[in-house]
Amino acid sequence: MLVPSASARRAVWAAFFLLFLPVFALPLLVIAAASFAADWSGALPSHLTLTNYQDIAQGSAPTALLTSVLTALAAGAAALVIGTWAALAAERLGRRARRLLDTLFLLPVAVPSVVVGLSLLVAFSRPPFLLNGTPQIVITAHTVLVTAFAHQSVTAALGRLDPAYEQSAAGLGARPSYVLWRVKLPLLLPSLTAAAGLCFALSMGELSATMMLYPPDWMSLPVQIFAATDRGSLFTGAALAVALMATTLLVLAGVARIRTRAGYR
Repeated sequence: MLVPSASARRAVWAAFFLLFLPVFALPLLVIAAASFAADWSGALPSHLTLTNYQDIAQGSAPTALLTSVLTALAAGAAALVIGTWAALAAERLGRRARRLLDTLFLLPVAVPSVVVGLSLLVAFSRPPFLLNGTPQIVITAHTVLVTAFAHQSVTAALGRLDPAYEQSAAGLGARPSYVLWRVKLPLLLPSLTAAAGLCFALSMGELSATMMLYPPDWMSLPVQIFAATDRGSLFTGAALAVALMATTLLVLAGVARIRTRAGYR
């Protein structure tokens, strides 16, 4: 173990919780408490109520949540396919070509997402690729922003993959396509599911590029949260944020279960 002493381990755990609680857990707890508040004039919320959740259930929040989920599923699936294909193709390239490919995928992450949104707005506002004002341009923006994470995850998994499995299958006469679909991809399944979960979570919370691109009939939940807080409805925005977090965590829990089963195959 890195910390062999029991007293030192206790000190490390204490330091961890002292850092974790105020930096990571406390903001989420504040949001959860605010979602049940009708007023907050002191250290704790007062007049606890379910009105905030009743309001969002009767409004456009369910539609916005469905929009976010559909966008994240489409963008996550596209990013997983593109990132996996690029990682597999990069195995046959030289070192410089692989570095160039990594740079191309990481470039949208290295710049602010609002720049990505603006670039897509300019690029797809004229024929023949007229996507401005459609849900497709939002999905495209999310795909561009999250594909780098899928590509990096699959690339790292390929680096850890034992080539003996492929060599054994090829030595037994298996065709390259059979080796890919029946040997390599099943071995990569835990990493593929993890990459899919990460892409989904990142897409669910994306705001900056979405704000520049979304049409009125394709408003995601993060955009609605921003709109609610911008007009001063902080407690309604907190309830929307809790709904967003709960949905994302529920999907990630399902992905983690699939990943665990894949790891035991």
